[in-house]
Amino acid sequence: MTDVAVVKEGWLHKRGEYIKTWRPRYFLLKSDGSFIGYKERPETADQSLPPLNNFSVAECQLMKTERPRPNTFVIRCLQWTTVIERTFHVDSPEEREEWMRAIQTVANSLKNQEPEADTMDYKCGSPNDGTGAEEMEVAVSKTRAKATMNDFDYLKLLGKGTFGKVILVREKATGRYYAMKILRKEVIIAKDEVAHTVTESRVLQNTRHPFLTALKYAFQTNDRLCFVMEYANGGELFFHLSRERVFTEDRARFYGAEIVSALEYLHSRDVVYRDIKLENLMLDKDGHIKITDFGLCKEGISDGATMKTFCGTPEYLAPEVI
Repeated sequence: MTDVAVVKEGWLHKRGEYIKTWRPRYFLLKSDGSFIGYKERPETADQSLPPLNNFSVAECQLMKTERPRPNTFVIRCLQWTTVIERTFHVDSPEEREEWMRAIQTVANSLKNQEPEADTMDYKCGSPNDGTGAEEMEVAVSKTRAKATMNDFDYLKLLGKGTFGKVILVREKATGRYYAMKILRKEVIIAKDEVAHTVTESRVLQNTRHPFLTALKYAFQTNDRLCFVMEYANGGELFFHLSRERVFTEDRARFYGAEIVSALEYLHSRDVVYRDIKLENLMLDKDGHIKITDFGLCKEGISDGATMKTFCGTPEYLAPEVI
């Protein structure tokens, strides 16, 4: 095992995340990516005192700014499924350059050490079942372009759920915006949602329709599944209907036609959607429908077949079946 070394250490002024005051902290940057802050300089080499700040610079982004104070720099990184930013300032531009150079060197070193993020072609059983009785099998088409976490800038949180989060990202190579859905594997397995995740992955990969959300990339890290999808920046239909209370007949007919077109396409591929609701109907930049969230889809359903599963959102179900 490689020994963890201190790459750089010294005093920084750190801005609070909630109370926006500046506090002096003694930080240690280590070769494993950990960036640890103390109220006082540690006296011992093993730094046994509990730190006040502890996060990783792996896969981080560095930004230089002169606000709110001169010689400020910001570290933005993704930890679990949360984009965090930490703001620091130092006394001189030279000192700032030294810190940023050291942090970037460690981040690059970690990137080179890690194997490229796998495409989703794996099997993963329950954590309590070594035989993998219920396996998660998510296979990405070999013709689909590959991507990793490092290929994107993480801009803002779009939504948060039980299994993970959706983050607005920008692809570094093209400057295009996408919605990245990041799911935690352990939560999916623990809550017995493997089948729904597999279904969503397959439907996203195997469908192409102007009124269905398109999948651009799919990949995994050690603990996360990542779906990079087109970004429908027009918002949920739920928001628009709540704001306007009533749509005109022409507008309702327009949306209805696009929804029916998308559902007919899914039916032609023997897929039943089963979760139509206003929250799953997005609008793109031109005002067209984009259906999202394919976890409750049922595959392999041909004409005349019946389904018996009780599923959906109670608020949208007929009273007699609840």
